[in-house]
Amino acid sequence: MKNDTILLGHGSGGTLSHDLISSLFVRYFQNAFLQKQTDSSLLLAEKEMIAFTTDSFVVDPVFFPGGNIGKLAVCGTVNDLAVSGAQPKYLSASFIIEEGFPLNDLETIVASMAEEALKAGVQIVTGDTKVVNRGKADKLFITTTGIGFLDKQFENISYGTQIIPGDKIILNGSVGNHGMAIMKAREADKFSADIESDCACLNHLIASVTGKGLPVRWMRDATRGGLGTVLAELVKERAFGLEVHEEYIPVKRSVEGMCELIGFDPLYVANEGIVVIVVPETHADEVLQILKADPLGKEASLIGQITGEHQGRALIHTGIGGRRIIDMLAGEQLPRIC
Repeated sequence: MKNDTILLGHGSGGTLSHDLISSLFVRYFQNAFLQKQTDSSLLLAEKEMIAFTTDSFVVDPVFFPGGNIGKLAVCGTVNDLAVSGAQPKYLSASFIIEEGFPLNDLETIVASMAEEALKAGVQIVTGDTKVVNRGKADKLFITTTGIGFLDKQFENISYGTQIIPGDKIILNGSVGNHGMAIMKAREADKFSADIESDCACLNHLIASVTGKGLPVRWMRDATRGGLGTVLAELVKERAFGLEVHEEYIPVKRSVEGMCELIGFDPLYVANEGIVVIVVPETHADEVLQILKADPLGKEASLIGQITGEHQGRALIHTGIGGRRIIDMLAGEQLPRIC
């Protein structure tokens, strides 16, 4: 760590976040579970595996097109469990509330959490509430912890140890919606684009694939840092590379136009309802068909493949016929996105 203070970029999900996690938190909290740095730690119970994850939500504003901080808190934690191959079951919810926050707004947020939990088939079974003085926090922060149960046949999904060259990379929908919905909410007087967050629980969509016994090599939800950071993480320090095609990555025209206007690359804009799935080539078409049959996967696309070339590198074939390296997001593109 080269900085002596925390920067906004340390919360970006990109290079600075990874540096902070590895050089500070992993160094002090080091154990075999944490060392793997997956979305959920896989814990061995007496007869089955448990997936265990936690996340904090500080999104600004707390209400945005397509959701609010409460819906986001449930979906984000459910998805971290689901992409590990686990079946999400229980959540905790901890609230830090600033004095003066409207009670009606809090009730709307809590009601949306209950609604999303019901949809996802999970229960919020414990929690905590703290209120701080006016000006000592920014409206409302929520921390959720999730527990799910994992069939041992899916244990390798988090680690990607079975990935081989030729495997296909599938995306369930268009990218950049959440990040641009937040930007629109912050600058409502500047943008008229019709954009809503893609915030959604993906566990039922994912189960429609894993429940059929189809082999899944790896999964990750593309939240902070966007699709680009996830792809760079996938091949980092691995004995394989990957190639994706820009023309196959779905981006809504409204999102693309807004990104062009403010100088953002949709590849690095945050999502809250997007999962990246790596599957064997022989099962790619079947997985794609299953995803497309679900409303959360109707825009699913096969965007690229794993390759034995350029090990540790992710490349994208651009729309103008060239190729470029996909790196992790450096710095903070849009603070307090989740």
